[in-house]
Amino acid sequence: MPLCIEPFFDPPSATFSYVVFEADGTDCAIIDSVLGYDLSSGRTSTDGAERIVAFVQAHRLRVQWLLETHAHADHLSAAAYLRERLGGRMGVSARIAEVQETFRHTFNLEPGFRADGSQFDHLFGDGEHFHIGAVPAVAMQVPGHTPADLAYCVGDDAVFVGDTLFMPDVGTARCDFPGGDAAILYRSIRRLLSLPPDTRLYVCHDYPPAGRGPDCVSSIGAQRDGNLHVRDGIGEAAFIAMRRARDATLDLPRLIVPAIQVNIRAGALPPAEDNGVRYLKVPIDVF
Repeated sequence: MPLCIEPFFDPPSATFSYVVFEADGTDCAIIDSVLGYDLSSGRTSTDGAERIVAFVQAHRLRVQWLLETHAHADHLSAAAYLRERLGGRMGVSARIAEVQETFRHTFNLEPGFRADGSQFDHLFGDGEHFHIGAVPAVAMQVPGHTPADLAYCVGDDAVFVGDTLFMPDVGTARCDFPGGDAAILYRSIRRLLSLPPDTRLYVCHDYPPAGRGPDCVSSIGAQRDGNLHVRDGIGEAAFIAMRRARDATLDLPRLIVPAIQVNIRAGALPPAEDNGVRYLKVPIDVF
């Protein structure tokens, strides 16, 4: 039976989330969900997450996994909200502790914050096999954008790559976040591109050039033939030089400050202070 993949697009963050399942009435995984956040007011919104809830309920799905490809810097994760609404186990790379340790110091988080990944239900190692219902899946570590990026290879011909690769006419992820490394990203991408050429490749973001709308799926073959930054024939040294030069021109993601604080907590908001209010910190002259 073909794998069912339902994408959900969040225009403010240009993010694609996915519900992955075998058939109606089976177990499913939700990948890279989005919690809305208004930077000017500090208000969160579950409108996008509720679209996923409605789909899951309409198809009588049971949420088995809430999977994150990494600790996103451009949107807040809705995984904690969706787990409360629908159940499921939250999974991320076992290397998330490295990211937590970095930002625990940056944001001077509360003494009780643990930089060991324990906020998540499961920490995936490289090459770890698991299932979404009866569908086999494998977690593949693809660091470089951050130290803790994962791709999820699901079924026979689908891979969810997070921010590691974009659509061929957009290119590849930036590497200038803490722990990012262009050489490591290049090697991670070549590992992905060694998959069969007809493997469907689902991206987490799309920033389309003029003339086309947002899209979420290409193929390994299309990436090898035409990726703007890393198609076949572009070597590691050329990629590193391009990536470093390009990254030096990029602004920080608009939501990086709130997003990182929430996402290293597995989508949970910081604990309330003694007045009952939750706060997100803004470091001055740090980023």
